[in-house]
Amino acid sequence: MEIDTKTALLNSAEFAVRSKGFDGFSYADLANDVGIRKASIHYHFPTKAALSAALMTRYHTEFMGRCDEIEETCETAGARMRALIALYRAALNDGKTLCLCVSLIISRESLSNEVTDKIREFRRMMTRWIENVFALGKTDHSITGVEDPKAEARAALALLEGAHLTARAENSAQTFDDAVEVLAARCL
Repeated sequence: MEIDTKTALLNSAEFAVRSKGFDGFSYADLANDVGIRKASIHYHFPTKAALSAALMTRYHTEFMGRCDEIEETCETAGARMRALIALYRAALNDGKTLCLCVSLIISRESLSNEVTDKIREFRRMMTRWIENVFALGKTDHSITGVEDPKAEARAALALLEGAHLTARAENSAQTFDDAVEVLAARCL
């Protein structure tokens, strides 16, 4: 199936951001990758800020869809947490890429306020979703030792994001696995 130019640009930009960071690619790189003129990119995304905002909007929507799928297919909180860990691990691409949100926030000073607001919104959504998982884990006993679901959610998201950074630093998904092992072991 052939994709439209705007989607191709978003796909190319997302991979570039996740593998090189926001400051590590240019419109010339995207034009070369997609096979169009650099000036044509401005038709779809007048600025890099507009492009990064569109990336975060798409990422938020897609990630929420993945979380909905996890809820539909995993009955217990422990299974949901393991599925979320697997989702973050898959985003690593064997240590070659980061999740989009982590990769963008590294270049925070280069981002527009709109994009940093979208990152905050994404992180709030994820924290709420993880909090609900821990709340379920406290009642269904499929995650051990849950005391405060809200605090657990903030810590789990920080762990997942930090594990991404360490795995990228070492170019190794095993580093991610090692970092999240304690969280995964709590899931029954």
